Amino acid sequence: MNNQPEFKCLLWEEIEVAPPKAHEVRIKVIIKENHCLGDPQSCLIFSPLFSSQEALASASFQPPLGDTVIPLYIPQCGECKFCRNPKTNLCQKIRITQGKGLMPDNTSRFTCKGKQIFHFMGTSTFSEYTVVADISVAKIDPLAPLDKVCLLGCGISTGYGAAINTAKVEPGSTCAIFGLGGVGLAVIMGCKVAGASRIIGVDINKDKFAKAKEFGATECINPQDFKKSIQEVLVEMTDGGVDFSFECIGNVGVMRAALEACHKGWGVSVVVGVAASGQEISTRPFQLVTGRTWKGTAFGGWKSVESVPKLVSEYMSKKIKVDEFVTHNMPFDQINEAFELMHTGKSIRSVLKL
Repeated sequence: MNNQPEFKCLLWEEIEVAPPKAHEVRIKVIIKENHCLGDPQSCLIFSPLFSSQEALASASFQPPLGDTVIPLYIPQCGECKFCRNPKTNLCQKIRITQGKGLMPDNTSRFTCKGKQIFHFMGTSTFSEYTVVADISVAKIDPLAPLDKVCLLGCGISTGYGAAINTAKVEPGSTCAIFGLGGVGLAVIMGCKVAGASRIIGVDINKDKFAKAKEFGATECINPQDFKKSIQEVLVEMTDGGVDFSFECIGNVGVMRAALEACHKGWGVSVVVGVAASGQEISTRPFQLVTGRTWKGTAFGGWKSVESVPKLVSEYMSKKIKVDEFVTHNMPFDQINEAFELMHTGKSIRSVLKL
């Protein structure tokens, strides 16, 4: 199930960050407090917490250093047809330019040694200062601990929302989660909150089983322990298949297994992991004709600007776990070691302190 890209070391560079333009916000990373290492498996961004440094032509933010915010790789403009439709969170307002690594006016706010460099996923958060669109930040409770709620900018929200919003897991149901990293654990948490009675974790790394059970898994299995395919094993274990399954790895073969592990007639399988560019999924049409549903999710289906503050509140009221995702605390100059821990499955999330 290991589908991780080859790891490349990060280098320190001095860059220049230009002032924000209309409907943009320049924000400062609170690097003197804490950083949190993001999740390249699921969403490919580093998502720490910020306080707004400047806000031009945006009455919703209070400069200087007036608001505590989390950056959003999926914005929420509230105006496009996607934002107006309750069925999706995929705001398209700045999608084209964001995909090009540029701000909405097709330019960059970053230069390094005199050369323009691109923005990344609309956030560019491996920088002490960054500039984002004003629809790409969510104001949150300033009392929230920075080194914890930063994780709600990506992986935890994605997994939790996949269960709550996308699959709409039902009380008493049976679920299977493929991949027990940070996103998979968040799915387990969501299934438990939704009232699932049986939650089966699936991973080839048995060292992850104990943590999965802490988050709510009722049992865990390793596909390498069986001669049959994992979907056959799950179908036999659950009298016909699970009600809901989730692929949290980004492996197209596992995506197929997750679908085929679902129960005929009503099983729902959600693709949460991001596969490598150009890869395709496949299954026999009979699997769908006989009543299974194959779905996908991005950022857990949350409409970002309005939902992230609510997720922070849920954490503050202890409805959802966040602290438990942090397994390592390290100095910031060990960022490459922190990434290596994540790629080798030895950590869930690492908090980096300068």
